Amino acid sequence: MQTYNLDPAVKHDLVYLFEVADGNPNGDPDNGNRPRTDDETSHGLVTDVALKRKVRDTIGLAAKSAGLDLGGYQIFVEAGHALNTRLEESYTHGGFELGKRLTPEQATQARSWLTARYVDIRLFGAVMSTGKTPSLGQIRGPVQVGMARSVDPVFPVDHAITRVTQTRQADIDKGESTEMGSKWTVPYGLYRTVIHYNAPRGEQTGVSTADLDLLLTTLVNMFDHDRSATRGEMSARGLYVFSHGDAFGSAPAHTLSDRIRVTCINQPARGFGDYKVEVDDATLPDSVRLTRVLG
Repeated sequence: MQTYNLDPAVKHDLVYLFEVADGNPNGDPDNGNRPRTDDETSHGLVTDVALKRKVRDTIGLAAKSAGLDLGGYQIFVEAGHALNTRLEESYTHGGFELGKRLTPEQATQARSWLTARYVDIRLFGAVMSTGKTPSLGQIRGPVQVGMARSVDPVFPVDHAITRVTQTRQADIDKGESTEMGSKWTVPYGLYRTVIHYNAPRGEQTGVSTADLDLLLTTLVNMFDHDRSATRGEMSARGLYVFSHGDAFGSAPAHTLSDRIRVTCINQPARGFGDYKVEVDDATLPDSVRLTRVLG
C-alpha cells in the first residue's frame, strides 16, 4: 500500500472526483430509487452517507492488505450488528454497570476503548448515548464528508426491463410468462465533493498517520470493491489533498478547493476524457502543501 505520510496533527482539505457511467450512484428511496438530483439545476447528487458507507465497506480490506492489526480497524456501523450491543461492550470491558451514569473519567475510558477498536468512529464519529450507555455522549468525527455534486447536470433514464418468471404462482397459473420492472441509470456524470479533516478532533479520537493513509487508499480504490449492475461503472478520478502548516489552518478551505477547476470540453460528456481538470498550485500559501494522490 502506498503511503502519503499525512500528519494527523495538522488540518487537511481534500477535493475528490469520481464518475459514474450507465449506473445509479445513489438512488432516492422516496422517489422510486431515481438517481438523486438538485430539483432546480438537475445536477446529480450523492449523499455523504453513501460515500461513507463505501469507505466503511472497504477500509478494513485496505488495513488487511497493509498488514495492520485488524483489531483496531473494525467497523462500528456495520450491517447485521446492533449498535447498542457494541456500545455495551465498552461498559463490559471497563467493568461498568450497564445503565449506570459514569464519572467523566470512566466515560472517557469507555469512549477511548471504542475509538481504538472502531476506525469509523475515529474518523467519522458516532452518537453513543443510546440504550444502556447514557454516559457515552457523542463523538464528533474529525473527517467531514460533503455532499457530492455533479460538475454538469445529469439526465437520469428510466429503463423498462422484463423478467422471464413471475413473483406469484397465481400469475403463472393465469398464463402470464413475464413480469415488467424498471431500472434507473445516469448515462454519465462526473461528481465532485470536498472532505475536511479537523486536527483537534483527530487528536481526541486518536487518528494516526496510518489511518489517514488508509482513508486515502480507500477513496482511490473503494469503487473497485463495490461493483454492482445497478451502479454501473464507478471510478475515482481525482484526489487532491491540501495540507496546512498547523491545526488551525493557513488559508480558508474554499480558497484551496477552488484551485481544482473542472471544465467540460465536449458536450454531452460521456467519459472523463470530455473534461479538463486544472490544478492551480503555483501560488499556494507557503505553509500549504498539495499532495496529488490521484489525478
